[in-house]
Amino acid sequence: MRSLTLAIGLAAALATPALAADARADRIVSIGGPITEIIVALGQQDRIIARDTTSNYPPAVAELPDVGYARALSPEGVLSVDPDLIIAEQNSGPPETIEVLEDAGVSFVRVPDAYSVEGVAEKIRIVGEAIGEPEAARQLADEVAADLRAAIRPVTDDAPGVLFIISAKGGRITAGGQGSSADGIIAMAGGRNVMTDIQGYKQVSDEAVAQANPDVILMMDRKGDHGLTDEALFSMPAIAPTNAAENKAVVRMDGMLLLGFGPRVAEAVTDLSAALQQ
Repeated sequence: MRSLTLAIGLAAALATPALAADARADRIVSIGGPITEIIVALGQQDRIIARDTTSNYPPAVAELPDVGYARALSPEGVLSVDPDLIIAEQNSGPPETIEVLEDAGVSFVRVPDAYSVEGVAEKIRIVGEAIGEPEAARQLADEVAADLRAAIRPVTDDAPGVLFIISAKGGRITAGGQGSSADGIIAMAGGRNVMTDIQGYKQVSDEAVAQANPDVILMMDRKGDHGLTDEALFSMPAIAPTNAAENKAVVRMDGMLLLGFGPRVAEAVTDLSAALQQ
């Protein structure tokens, strides 16, 4: 049954008009940091002609033209570089832009989000099929899956409660709930996501945060509202009464490494697990 499900997922991802069997896509637009990382890991970086704003690893890809933020794309920006293949994460958007791109006569592949070992492996295989490197992708998928299985830690009864904050703009906390990439990486690292009452990324009340009483705050290591100083973070009304504030426990990690679920996912799990055990 699992093989059938994965086969259906692969077929759905590649269901948009494709290049001819003997054609090679040499003008690829990559939308989504993990997608770009996979293409680079497959040794095909020279075929990427543009990328989205979230594609910042490896650093060399920053030299490529930027077509905009993955969830706020314009069709004109993407098509202006004359691609022959667009590969995008499932959550790319907005929907009206994706509809235009899918109807533009350019091969377009959407890659499902995945926060599991097999899901990450399938993501790699889908990208490999799309760019004509299926054998290399299968090998990479097997390697990444093996490394990830070795890195995953069990969630024990005394696992630290973790609150992932994706934004604290205006003093209002937006947290990662069940089914989010943050939820997936926290569990793999042996932590316990305290935001069990919400799905995805949602703004939560000060009362809900205080009641959840996290032991550790997890944030992206970025500037702006993601990069609150420790002093500002622990003085927030929602955070001040928690165990995390009492122990000054905050973990900051590169956002794309932490939440990307790409080829570096085992590294992310290992780093987060080590941080949670301190």
